[in-house]
Amino acid sequence: MHNRKIKNTFLLGVGLLCVILIFQSCKEIKGVYKDKAATNIKNENHGFNDIFDGKTLNDWKGDSKYWRVSNGVLTGEVTPETILKQNSFIIYKKEQPKNFELKLEYRITDSGNSGINYRSEIVDNMPFALRGYQCDIDGKNKFTGQNYEEKKRTTLAYLGETVIIPKMPDTISKNNLRKNVKKNSWQTRIVKDIKIKSQLKLNIKANDWNEVHLIIKDSIMQHYVNGVLFSEVTDLDLINKSEKGYLGVQVHVGPPMKIEYRNIRLKHL
Repeated sequence: MHNRKIKNTFLLGVGLLCVILIFQSCKEIKGVYKDKAATNIKNENHGFNDIFDGKTLNDWKGDSKYWRVSNGVLTGEVTPETILKQNSFIIYKKEQPKNFELKLEYRITDSGNSGINYRSEIVDNMPFALRGYQCDIDGKNKFTGQNYEEKKRTTLAYLGETVIIPKMPDTISKNNLRKNVKKNSWQTRIVKDIKIKSQLKLNIKANDWNEVHLIIKDSIMQHYVNGVLFSEVTDLDLINKSEKGYLGVQVHVGPPMKIEYRNIRLKHL
C-alpha cells in the first residue's frame, strides 16, 4: 500500500510537471507569434512619416469653412448651410512627392464623396482646387479605389481595372483634352485586366475606418483598399502625365457629407 501511494504521488508530480511544461511552451509559442506580428507591422511601416500631427493643420492649407481637426482626425464636412459650388481641397503644402507610398485611414458618410489627390497642381484661378490624379472615395462605393484625374483626363481606371494609357499623338494636347473624353472617361485606355466589382466591394467596411495604400512609382500608380488592389494605371502619355505634385484630400459638390482622415503617412521611394 505504501509503495502504491508513493507511485501515485510520483505520477501526479510528473503529470503536473508536464502540464507546467506544456503551458510554458504555449506561452513561448504565443510570444514568438506576437513578436513576429509586431516585427511584420514594424517592417510594413518602416520609412513612413506622419504628415498630419492629429492636432493642427500645420503644413496643410484649406478652407476652414469645410476643414478642421476634431478628436485627432482631419475632418471635412459640408452642411446644408455650406453647400459647395465646386470641389474644395485641403492641400499638403510642404512638398511635392514624385515616387512614394501613402497610407491613411478614412471614414465617410453614405452620401459622401471625396478623394486623395497626388502629383497634382494647384489651380490658380480657383480657391483650394487641385488638378491631377486621384484615388476616388465615396460612401456608396461606386467609385472607391478607381483612378480619376481631377479637372484633366477624367476616369483613367474604373474600380477593378488594370489599365495602360498609351502615348498620345500631339493632336491630343493639354489644351484640347475634352476631345478625347466621353461619358466622363478617357477614351484611349488599354484595359489589361478586370476584377469583379462586387467582390472588391466586400473588402470595404461600411460606416467604419478603411485603409488606403497608394504605391506611386514612375509611370505606375496602384490604389489599394484594405490591402486589396482596386486599380492600377500605367501612364505612358508623355504629353499629359504628371511626374510629381501636391497631395490633397477633397470634399465634393453634392449633398451634405462628412469625410474623416487619420494616420496619414508618407514614404519616399
